[in-house]
Amino acid sequence: MSLNIASSIALGSLMTTQVQISVTSSNISNASTTGYTVKTANQSATVTGGVGTGTTITGITSTVDKLLLKSLVQATSALGSATTTNSYLDQLQALYGTSGDSSNTSLADTLTTLEQALSSLSSDPSSSSLKANVISALDTLATRLRDTSSGIQDLRSDADQSIDAAVDVVNEQLNLIAGLNAQIRLAAASGQATGDLEDQRNTAVQEIASRMNVSYFISSSGDMQIYTGSGRALLDSTVHELTYTPAATVTSSTTYSASSTGGFSGITVDGVDVTGQISSGSIGALIVLRDTTLPAAQAQLDQLATELADSLNAVSNLGSALPPKSTLTGTTAVTASDALNGTGTVRIAVTDQKGALVSYGDLDLANYATVGDLVNAVNGISGLSASIDSSGHVVIVASSSSNGIAIANMTGSVGDDSLGLSDYLGLNDVVTATSAADFKVAAGLLADSSKLPTSSMSSASSLTAGSTVLSAGSSTVTDALYSALTGTTSFAAVGGLGASDSSFADYAAEIIAHVATIASAAEDAYTAKQTAQSTLSSALSSQSGVNVDEETAKLSNLQNQYAAAAQLIQAINEMFDALLSAVQSAG
Repeated sequence: MSLNIASSIALGSLMTTQVQISVTSSNISNASTTGYTVKTANQSATVTGGVGTGTTITGITSTVDKLLLKSLVQATSALGSATTTNSYLDQLQALYGTSGDSSNTSLADTLTTLEQALSSLSSDPSSSSLKANVISALDTLATRLRDTSSGIQDLRSDADQSIDAAVDVVNEQLNLIAGLNAQIRLAAASGQATGDLEDQRNTAVQEIASRMNVSYFISSSGDMQIYTGSGRALLDSTVHELTYTPAATVTSSTTYSASSTGGFSGITVDGVDVTGQISSGSIGALIVLRDTTLPAAQAQLDQLATELADSLNAVSNLGSALPPKSTLTGTTAVTASDALNGTGTVRIAVTDQKGALVSYGDLDLANYATVGDLVNAVNGISGLSASIDSSGHVVIVASSSSNGIAIANMTGSVGDDSLGLSDYLGLNDVVTATSAADFKVAAGLLADSSKLPTSSMSSASSLTAGSTVLSAGSSTVTDALYSALTGTTSFAAVGGLGASDSSFADYAAEIIAHVATIASAAEDAYTAKQTAQSTLSSALSSQSGVNVDEETAKLSNLQNQYAAAAQLIQAINEMFDALLSAVQSAG
């Protein structure tokens, strides 16, 4: 072998080893970099004139199992969905509180406190302080219902805003991948390594997958193309960005529909709504939470609130305040022409502040075809005037401010639901509510709890002026309020909670238990998805990640090779010098 060939081999070895040292050092330094895969400097023998002349680096590559990577991308979507669901259900569970906890502020606990307050009032129905306790407990419950409802809608609003933020991230990563595609094409065309760029691209597609389910493949040109679950292009030769506009405000009536506008908007691509195509990732979970899970929770809470309002008001409208109110204003919106559809007798009386009778009238509801006819009949009772105000509420006023109004339903019944007249008009309602969001204690009772209508008017066939017709010490109404609260109420199946016959406190406990159950299931799903994703991530890392121990040992060997090649070059140089000296001496 000539010294020239030996020098070429040694120099080639030195240069090859130098590149391998550089690649190995990069592997070690990037071992903890997310998405980084181990790189290998491939070498091959060089041959000149049929004679081996050393080695050269033919390229720097990384090997990634494509099927394993696709599985990891799918698992990342599933984990993104499970993580989001678990987080939101934890927050939903916190809104209800834990029944029986030390703070006693769960829905069930506030209902139990109201039960206790009514029970105490039943033992002394005329006690002002006990009435105040009832109103306080009822107001605490009302606040709890409103706050919980507001919290549910806040979660829906947060989910909606999070969809918008996630869409921005998806668009950002799509554009990043488009840029990496161009860089990879350019690097490949010039013979440069593309492994690091491919790592960045693989990491970017996982970022997208964590937010929405996608499919992808690598085209013949080396570009990564990305599609929605149903095949609509997000990235082909160009980026097709997602478009989304979050709602300005969110209430229980704010909904999403692919066929209508006015609620939540759809997520679109090139003007096409793809909301229904997103079934996984954080966006998929947020859509389900916003449009299904949280509205179901709201529906359960609304049923609790409206059934409670109806039950309490049905009883409170059987009673009257003592001292009686000088003005009764209904809560039901009516018009003078509304059909009354009433039967039986209702007694409306005027009394003084101590409940002594001033005047009264027994009205046969069958005689009045419309609400206007009834109002006219009330106007015919001495000492009373009645009207329908601008809000459509019936208002009955005692002519003298020193007197008040009492109502006894007697045998009266109005409408298909057979409500008492006072209940039908809402003249002695203790609460108002169309949902949990607006459940409120009557303003007059908050201002003066002594006006709680717990007194009963005499139902004797005839009454005598000056006689006491309102019983201050009767527990009839308070017992009925307590029974309405603690007795059996029929609740319809709603929001995933089955139909039941239970007390209000028990139904509230059922709501809390239901949320706890689905929250526990979400936590289990999160744990399972996290394990699956972690297992796949570890498998991919084992296959294509950096093994620091192996790379460190490899680096040590390469350094030894480099040193040996350097020594060989030095020896060859010395031989060249010796040969040159010998030639010069011979000349």
